[in-house]
Amino acid sequence: MTTTAHRPEGGTSTSPTARHLWTRGRGILLVLAVLVVAGIVMAAARSANHGPLDPRSPSAGGAKAVAEVLGDHGVETRTVTTLDDATSAMGPDTTLLVAVPDLLTEAQAGSLRDAATATGSNLVLLAPDVSTGTLAPGVAADATPAFEDTAEPSCALPAAEQAGDAGTTGVRYRVTAQDADSCYLSDGLPTLVRLPSDAPTKTGGDTVVVGSPAFLTNERLAEHGNASLALGLLGSRPDLVWYIPSLAEDQDGMSQVGSLLPASWRWAAFQLLIAAAAAAFWRGRRFGPLVTEPLPVVVRASETTEGRARLYHAAKARDRAAEALRGATRLRLAPLTGVPVARAHSAEVLLPAVAARVGDPLRAATLQELLFGPPPGDDAALVSLADRLDALEREVSRP
Repeated sequence: MTTTAHRPEGGTSTSPTARHLWTRGRGILLVLAVLVVAGIVMAAARSANHGPLDPRSPSAGGAKAVAEVLGDHGVETRTVTTLDDATSAMGPDTTLLVAVPDLLTEAQAGSLRDAATATGSNLVLLAPDVSTGTLAPGVAADATPAFEDTAEPSCALPAAEQAGDAGTTGVRYRVTAQDADSCYLSDGLPTLVRLPSDAPTKTGGDTVVVGSPAFLTNERLAEHGNASLALGLLGSRPDLVWYIPSLAEDQDGMSQVGSLLPASWRWAAFQLLIAAAAAAFWRGRRFGPLVTEPLPVVVRASETTEGRARLYHAAKARDRAAEALRGATRLRLAPLTGVPVARAHSAEVLLPAVAARVGDPLRAATLQELLFGPPPGDDAALVSLADRLDALEREVSRP
């Protein structure tokens, strides 16, 4: 009759259980959960407030207040974030405001300039520097900015005259274009320039360059003549397209797939990706192949046995402990009963030899359960098994 040692169904006694996996991985899962929640909260908060100079943002640096003032005067404000949307929205009844012109490439700036000229749209540029020459020919940014907080109009532009002093000071400009209005001077250089349309019929749009966007922000709109200037520059036509360029646009102005998500969500996903990579490196780091080294001290066999027993006990691996005890006993009984060591774990060979050695053939069933039986059900049964194996080995060892 052939029997084999019992193994747990579905694996071995050393296979990780669900409880072991949870104990081992709950720390990582907790950290990842915290990162996910923090990322979602941050992204939601940033999405709710949008970004600076965004007409949907109620934050101090946003521009929601000016959009509401314009709405009260019949001007509809629409926000776009791609060059295609901006150019397609242009028309003779449209004012296009570019919030951050320097984010545009030279090719994108040229396309925007051509579209404005072709459609007759008004063009308002907030604090352009490197892109000024392309978007506003005949105007160049000066290397030294203005240091005053506000300035007087000092020009005949109706919107500036009506507003009075305003917070346009920032980038200063050198103007070579003819018929340009140079306003809000700082040390002789303007911080607001209006270029009239060069269309022969004079029915096209104007280009306005403003050295600072501060007068449009929620926190500064009510100061000085900022609100009046904003209404005069942006409210002359019924439609206002507020263009916020993004680095997510490629050289042709087409949005990448990632730009379909709000910028705050993309940033949160990027942070989570970095955190996941760091966690993977932390848990899986290895600086070379494993090498064996001699123990620095000699460990007594009893300490090794006790340590291994404690590991079995902590893992509740009674089946592995029982199999280790039975296997060692079978290996010691084989030479005593004349059985080759290679056949020590064969029940058909070892059991008859042991039964003959003890002189009781009727004990074969008892020996079967003792040497090849199922694992004990509890710790007490495991201790009892160890005692019975010791007793059997002593009995077989008697001369």
